[in-house]
Formats: sequence, C-alpha cells, structure tokens
Amino acid sequence: MAKFIHGAARKMTQLCRKVVHVNIRWRIVERVSFIRQFFRFIWDRIIVCSIGKSTQYRRLSSRGSYALPPEAVEAGLGLDEQASTTCSEHDLDSDLVTLKISLLGDCQIGKTSFLIKYVGDEQEKRNLEMAGLNLMDKTLSVQGARISLEIWDVGGDHRSLDHVPMACKDAVAILFMFDLTSRTTLNSVIGWYNEARKWNQTAIPIIIGTKFDDFVRLPPDLQWTIVTQARAYARAMKATLFFSSATHNINVNKIFKFIMAKLFNLPWTVERNLTIGEPIIDF
Repeated sequence: MAKFIHGAARKMTQLCRKVVHVNIRWRIVERVSFIRQFFRFIWDRIIVCSIGKSTQYRRLSSRGSYALPPEAVEAGLGLDEQASTTCSEHDLDSDLVTLKISLLGDCQIGKTSFLIKYVGDEQEKRNLEMAGLNLMDKTLSVQGARISLEIWDVGGDHRSLDHVPMACKDAVAILFMFDLTSRTTLNSVIGWYNEARKWNQTAIPIIIGTKFDDFVRLPPDLQWTIVTQARAYARAMKATLFFSSATHNINVNKIFKFIMAKLFNLPWTVERNLTIGEPIIDF
C-alpha cells in the first residue's frame, strides 16, 4: 500500500513539474509575443512619422464647397490652412489625405527658409531632420477634406543624392529650386530634374527661383538673361515657373495653392506675369 501511495505521489510530482514547466514556457512565449508586438508597434510609428504611410487618395466631396465662386477661391477661401496634426493623429484619422511633395536643388539656395516660411516656425521646431534630408508637414482644409502635406527637403550636396529615390517616390509634386542670383544653381536644375524623373515620372514639376528680393538688385540685362534661361528650362521640363522670396513671402503660399488646385481640379488659377523686375509666373 505504501509503495502504491509513494508511486502515485511520484507520478503526481512529475505531472506537477510538467504542468509548471508548460506554464513557464507559455509565459515566456506570451512575453516574447508581447515584446515582439511592442517593437513592431514602435517600428510602425517610426515609419509613419518619418517617411509617411503609403499615399492614399480620396475623391473630394462634390457637395457645397465645390460651388465656391471664383472670387472666393481666389481669396483663398477654398484652401484654408490649419495647424499641422501630430503623427499619431495622422494614423488615427481616416479622413486625412496624405500627399508628398519633394524639394530639390543645390546647397545654400534658400530651400529650408522657403519651407519654414510656408509651414511656420512652430512646425519647424517639430521637423524630422537627418543627414541630407529634412522633413516637415502641414495640414490644410481643401473643399472640406483635410490634406496633410509631407514635404521632403533634400540637401543639395552630392552625398544627398542617395535620398532622391526615397524623396521622389510617390510624390505628387516636385519643386526644383535655384537661387536667382546664382546662374550655377540654375544650370543645375536640369540635372536635378533628370535624377528625379528616374524615380517619378508623374509628379507635377515646378521650377522655383528663390531670393527674388536680391534678384531685383541685379542689372536689368542680367535679370533678363536669367529670366530667359529659366523660362526655357520650364518649357523643356513642361513645368510652371515661379520667382519667390521667403524673406518677403512672395509667391510662397501661392505655389502650394497652385499645387492643390492642379491636383484636385479646383477653380483657382494664377495670372501669368512676365514683366522683368517683378516676380515671374510662367506656365
């Protein structure tokens, strides 16, 4: 009898050990699974906040706001600018349409100043910056739809060329920028255009001459030469040409309104201006 009880107790002990062993293994599996899910969640947030999720488009509502009169749209009523949302809000708001815009051009031409003028100083403090690449965002309300612009500012040195494929892929518009007081940077525009088109053949091309406030101090004959060359490049690239100044906020907001109007077929247009000494707009 004693042997029977001892054998039964031994079997129970072994069974308990197996149960405890299984429980321990199960807890380890649960913890590993939790840790894996946690890191996957963190990685997804990094991807969303840094390079943005895949571009999704939603047809804008045809009710109400599409019937805005031209004078109201001209005043900017159809393209209201709002404070930018955070990355977590981007992920949670299914009504938010994310659009990607890229800025390309040589160093020291005013790309970042141009971008800061558009997104605002507060957003500039929350930008994501890495070697050769600067990302900022801004949220707009266009015809009742909330649009998040993810703007990729690529550095202008040769080391930044590695960022061009990532910056241009899925972009809806690419801004090719140059310094109006430096013909060398204007000559580089074609090279930036050819590089960008390797990765994106459908984005809206726009040429932007910066530092217009300095450009107007140049001799008139030099101004005429630069205007003529810039217009020739715009025709060759089938691009719209804008002269701008971040210092005096000349054509900065107008450029992005033009992009929105082009993308969503809005009745907002810009007037052509070819007068030497004034901010050129050509298309």
